[in-house]
Amino acid sequence: MRKSLVVAVAAVLSLQGCGGENTAPPAASTTTAPATSAERQLLFSDEFNSGSLDRSKWNVIGMDFWVNNEQQAYLDSPDTIQFASSAQGADGGVLILRPVYRPGVDTRADRNADFISGRINSKGNFDFTHGRAEARIRMPDARGAWPAFWLLGNGQWPDTGEIDIMEYVGEKDWTAMAVHGPGYSGETPIVGRRYFPEGQDATGWHTYAVEWTDQKMSFEVDGDTFYEVTRAEIEQYGPWRFDTPKFLILNFALGGAYPYKVNKIEEPYNGMPQSTVDAIKRGELVMEIDWVRVYGPEG
Repeated sequence: MRKSLVVAVAAVLSLQGCGGENTAPPAASTTTAPATSAERQLLFSDEFNSGSLDRSKWNVIGMDFWVNNEQQAYLDSPDTIQFASSAQGADGGVLILRPVYRPGVDTRADRNADFISGRINSKGNFDFTHGRAEARIRMPDARGAWPAFWLLGNGQWPDTGEIDIMEYVGEKDWTAMAVHGPGYSGETPIVGRRYFPEGQDATGWHTYAVEWTDQKMSFEVDGDTFYEVTRAEIEQYGPWRFDTPKFLILNFALGGAYPYKVNKIEEPYNGMPQSTVDAIKRGELVMEIDWVRVYGPEG
């Protein structure tokens, strides 16, 4: 099988967090109830119950897009973006992003990916400044898989900021968060992992969230605040770029810079082992999203 060349991590870590090692320890983990009460303003939601993608809320990314030496091409197709009316443990319908082995389909000669997958965003349809974004997600057990749920500014990267609420590289005992902006992009120092308690892992349903104000960001899994970063801490590295609107992104990447950084796998694909390739060919890998919700600031 084709082996992709490894590119310099610093050069490819654009438009998605790299998830480097945490160089500054996060705040102590605390457990809080998600702030989703009826009194809080619901700005956006998609419960994925209709059986099709609401194109008034979501855009679908196509083959022209490529970052981070990812090993897939994105394609707007029912093969890569699917729905289920129900799934075990889900609350109603489920959005499914599915990578598919499809050599020869990629239209970019400089990439020539053997896989296609799904990526959607709300750019131009919905964005917000400060509040709470959360999604209930279940992920596969597959090294080198790279699903993510995140927020991105509308301008040039990284000048308008990026908030990675959840990134997963197939190490099922943890997920990660990261924040990117000018002076702290790519190999950002503002990054942390959240390890699951005994008896849990990323293959179960979990709610991933960020509480975002004009002074700090707090990252949660299932209501557990595992990392907080303040405006003052970010400004040690560069300007705070988190008082401007951000839009939502859900995507399922494969291999590339961040998985490779963690697992050092080079063959058969950069950051992705043969076992994951085989699981994709069997149709076993999916990122399932039960719902996405965005609330306005507290109070």
